[in-house]
Amino acid sequence: MPLTDLSLDDCLTYRPDLPAPADFDDFWTRTLAAPATVAPDLRRVDNGLTLIDTYDVTIAGFDGQQVRGWLRVPTGATGPLGCVVEFLGYGRGRGLPHENLLYPAAGYAHFLMDTRGQGWSAAPGDTADPAAGPGGTVPGFLTRGLHAPEAHYYRRLFTDAVRWTEAARALPMVAPERIVVTGFSQGGGIALAVAGLVPGLAGVMPDVPFLCHIRRGAEIAPEPPYTEIAQYLALHRDRVEQTFTTLSYFDAVHFAARADAPALFSIALMDPICPPSTSFTAYHRYAADKAVEVYPFNGHEGGGRVHERTQLAFVRDRIG
Repeated sequence: MPLTDLSLDDCLTYRPDLPAPADFDDFWTRTLAAPATVAPDLRRVDNGLTLIDTYDVTIAGFDGQQVRGWLRVPTGATGPLGCVVEFLGYGRGRGLPHENLLYPAAGYAHFLMDTRGQGWSAAPGDTADPAAGPGGTVPGFLTRGLHAPEAHYYRRLFTDAVRWTEAARALPMVAPERIVVTGFSQGGGIALAVAGLVPGLAGVMPDVPFLCHIRRGAEIAPEPPYTEIAQYLALHRDRVEQTFTTLSYFDAVHFAARADAPALFSIALMDPICPPSTSFTAYHRYAADKAVEVYPFNGHEGGGRVHERTQLAFVRDRIG
């Protein structure tokens, strides 16, 4: 696989002028102003395992709408535990109760949020997106509600993620000051958004993050999901500026500039889905302590299991 974007040397010096909307902070203050119901509903489920317990979790997300997910903890753990809050990649649902065991196997609580309308969205128990409204998009989620920031899909999803993180702090077995947020691809972009909207996290781990410098992604990424934007604008030639104005309210670069928690990024230089210059833009703007692992010959899989070892060390250093 060839390089899909800039060289590493060029990525390290790539710092485009990318101003946030003038009312960016006000927009998110208004969005999150509604009172949140943070007490999650927990129902233990049979996961077929003996060393890890799984709970089916429901919280109130955007506009009070139901958001589902899993809580996994070591069996018999008395807490309070450090907690890893995880957000999912594009098109992925929360999966089955016995999946994603890395963090509970390491002794942490693992609080995994389902993604509204994505993954197995037609199956019972998953998170719907009732606010999506009628048509007008190409397949995918990036073009849902492009006519106004208030209507866009990611306003709802980012609000879900903030409420999910607040709910993690309310879990009886979790130490509220020992929470790290993470995610792969789309989940990495969501983790950056949460880092900019929720103060006092113990750490953030954006893994080959999506939703960074969105316009550049739409211009150069050869593979979806950024190509959804290009496809939409190929049909709607008169909506270019409106489209990128709306998307600027959800660009992880602007949330990164407001974060206060230490971060561990991963970026792959041959990534055709999240071009490395887009992820480096968020990394350079990140306002708190930060480190990055670069995988020169990997695509969107990034560091894979190798990077998991680095993440486990980061989590151990941050929350014990």
